[in-house]
Amino acid sequence: MAASRRHRPTVVIAGGGAAGSLVALHLVRSANRRSAAIDIVLVDPVDRWGRGVAFGTTHDHHLLNVPASGMSALPEDPGHFVAWRHRDDPDAQQPAYTFAPRKQFGRYLDDTLSEAVRSSLGETTLRHVRKPAAGIRRTATGAALITEDGCELPADAVVVATGLPAAGHAWAPESLVDSAFFVPDPWSPGALDVVRRARSGPADVLLVGAGLTMVDVALSLTGPGNRDDRVLHAVSRHGRLPEAHAPELQLAAIPDISDWGGTLTELRRDVAQHLEEVTRTAGDWRPAMDGLRFRISALWERLSESEREEFLADDAGAWNVMRHRMPPSSAAHLDVLRADGRLRLGTGRITSAEPLPDGGLRVGIRDGDEERFVEVGWVVNCTGPQADIRLLGNPLLDDLLRPRGGGALAVAATAGMGVRTEHGRIVDASGNADAPLWTLGALRRGELWESTAIPEIRTQALAVATAVLDTVAPLPRRLADGRLVSGHHPVARPRDPLGLPLSTTAEAAAVYNAGLERVMKVQSGGEELIREASQLDPDFALAHAALAMLGHEAGADADVKASLDAARRAVRKRGDDRERSLVDVVGLRVKDVRRTGAQALMAHISEHPRDVLAVSAAVPTIAFSGVTDVQQEAWDLVDGLAPAYGDHWWYISLLAFTRQDQSRFDEAGLLAESALSCEPSSGHAVHAQTHVLYETGQHETGRVWLDHWVTESGRSASHGAHFSWHAALHELALGDTEAVRRRYYSQLAPPTVCGVRSLIDAASLLWRWRVTTTDWDAAVASGLPERAGGAFTGEAAPPPVEPVLEALDRTLLGAPQTPFVALHSAIALAAAGDSQRLGELGVHCRRSRDNTVRTIVATVCDAMLAAVEARWAEAATLLADVLPVLVKVGGSAAQRDVIEETMLLCLVNAGDARQATSVLTARLDRRASPVDRRRLDSLAIRQPADASRV
Repeated sequence: MAASRRHRPTVVIAGGGAAGSLVALHLVRSANRRSAAIDIVLVDPVDRWGRGVAFGTTHDHHLLNVPASGMSALPEDPGHFVAWRHRDDPDAQQPAYTFAPRKQFGRYLDDTLSEAVRSSLGETTLRHVRKPAAGIRRTATGAALITEDGCELPADAVVVATGLPAAGHAWAPESLVDSAFFVPDPWSPGALDVVRRARSGPADVLLVGAGLTMVDVALSLTGPGNRDDRVLHAVSRHGRLPEAHAPELQLAAIPDISDWGGTLTELRRDVAQHLEEVTRTAGDWRPAMDGLRFRISALWERLSESEREEFLADDAGAWNVMRHRMPPSSAAHLDVLRADGRLRLGTGRITSAEPLPDGGLRVGIRDGDEERFVEVGWVVNCTGPQADIRLLGNPLLDDLLRPRGGGALAVAATAGMGVRTEHGRIVDASGNADAPLWTLGALRRGELWESTAIPEIRTQALAVATAVLDTVAPLPRRLADGRLVSGHHPVARPRDPLGLPLSTTAEAAAVYNAGLERVMKVQSGGEELIREASQLDPDFALAHAALAMLGHEAGADADVKASLDAARRAVRKRGDDRERSLVDVVGLRVKDVRRTGAQALMAHISEHPRDVLAVSAAVPTIAFSGVTDVQQEAWDLVDGLAPAYGDHWWYISLLAFTRQDQSRFDEAGLLAESALSCEPSSGHAVHAQTHVLYETGQHETGRVWLDHWVTESGRSASHGAHFSWHAALHELALGDTEAVRRRYYSQLAPPTVCGVRSLIDAASLLWRWRVTTTDWDAAVASGLPERAGGAFTGEAAPPPVEPVLEALDRTLLGAPQTPFVALHSAIALAAAGDSQRLGELGVHCRRSRDNTVRTIVATVCDAMLAAVEARWAEAATLLADVLPVLVKVGGSAAQRDVIEETMLLCLVNAGDARQATSVLTARLDRRASPVDRRRLDSLAIRQPADASRV
């Protein structure tokens, strides 16, 4: 039956501002992906959707208080708004870390929603009813929204997206409220025009409130078109302006709150300690506050109702000053106004307002026991939205809270800050969330506290859209995929974190899922939990296969052969198509059938794209193999998975790593930040961000940020050594070898790190340390330090590599199986100066069945051997030949950099200063490095004196 003839669900959205428009956007996009046909009705009296109070301003100086990089409407595409701005004005400078005009964001929402509707080709419709919503009632088939004129709009689901409440002025004395010179709501259309145009009466204006609303009003009432003699008097209870955003992007320092307290007193202590620690290490408190943003709903949930109310009374003011900051340009403007005496900030509360003979008001302000008076032309309410919705007099919200037969449709949340919900679905007076009513944004402040900024609202909007569609247009379920036969009766099967069915018991599935989630986060303990699941259910094929795969692909502690045999036995007893396919794939991978195994893995992913174990094996970010040695194939694979994962944090993390691999660093950074906002423990996202910071030369920022993550959200990371290696690279680039030494002995030296991780991270670091920090003059005079003394002096000498090699399995050094491990075996043997074993490794590589090992890695072995034997020119030539194809070996650009570092040292020792200068110049064009800058300066000084030898 055609879609137009089936029942088309109708979703009515009350509110056409940012929240309502974002819900509509995600309803359209999600319905299109599901091939579902729905009708959406947006109810709001405004002319255009997407504006609302926040983004309906026409003032160019009213800026977003979140950088453009954080304002995407699409969680899965954090650079979407930045890209739209480039398209909107290609000739303008549009950096990601900029604070765009709010009116521009309103146009962006309008354009994005309109384009989504056009792309639906009529399957999903969007209608704008320009009337105020006044009530809601339940119906036999759903609900109906009632407009102000009594018209009913029947719906299968209703979303209440009224946005920020209107301004409240309960603080104002009656004499002020009744005055024509009082502006109760500065955001009402034209409310400030009369103030700007006024030329008679007192020029001064009293602004009651000192938050972000006051900042916007101050910008509106100064500058062109305003009286030059005007002085703005801003008064609030505490007299504090919002803090300013940092002039440059800073990464959030997200704390691990697992051991934080559960009472307000304890949380005050823990938050203060977090702020202090981050300020000490990063030199700024802002990353600490930004990190708290990702934890605040969990902390808020720990507080009792009385503690929440105590927080609102005693702490909310200080929180808002630090959390809701103004753009740097707005702060600079206010600084000028204050310096010129045109903005005066004070404390107090308004006690009286008397009319002046020639217009204006004489306003009394009490501050403690003292009262002062100020004569002004106007008083503008800048206290912001009324927090308690019960005091608003909003007909729609009043109707939701109204007692009726069966009880009210909604109940107020903490302090009246919105309504109670279950993940956005409105809870009624009986405690049930079964009515087809949802809400988001400001109406969830009582249960989330932070719920009014676009980064929070867009995530809620997608969740609401998904929940609504699951209710009114659910996806069909294939019974064969979701049921397991027990005797003669089918029973529901447990599912993994991505919704795939598992052929096991509920108990084993729960443990397995906990382990899989740890693997997805790159946390330790995942394989132990999966092993426990296999013990709880010995016929759980997927658990056995997962152990075999983790042991083979990621070096996990597992008996690969035994686990694979157990998986094969179990899957013959019980397993679906996906599980049988994965067991077969693991078998081919373990058998080392490289091309066949890769093809089988790709085919499996094509059929089962949400199988995270398979995708992890195909595109590892911290491992030693993958599905292909062709980067483009891996990139295409990741991009092709987007429809299967949407905005899932694990996929966004993987995409972030792919983007940095493509040198799309701005986009990678935004993706990583987006993933971490959903899952602060995502090791893949942190790994991607770490590469971004290294490749863009942000070494001090990278070291501080990574150290904080490792000690907080990443304290359970399963590849701690690799993150330590990354931090050491930053320290080497900064020239801080003593910091590298401390890190090596505390975090990387055996027995702290052993096995293949020791080879990849510890041994390669020691070689990089040697070639990076060797005194070039001494190296020229005497060769590498292991072969002739003098290149290092005392404390500058790196630790010996021999203890690392002694802790390694000799087959790992002598007969490595993959190109990536073989490359690092060559590096380790070069660090030891072991010419004999380097030669033997070269012979092994040339006999390999793997073409990459046989050609590329064998050439690296020859080059390293030449370097160890001080045949500098030969070594430099061999390395120069291999560098363009080194990507086939695998690993990251940062890992492969050690080969270029080695070539640089060889060029210098070979006397080829010209080529060394060219290489260093290209590196510095790519990223900043104090060490490379010193090297280049050294070459520039010495080159004229002796062009043939440095």
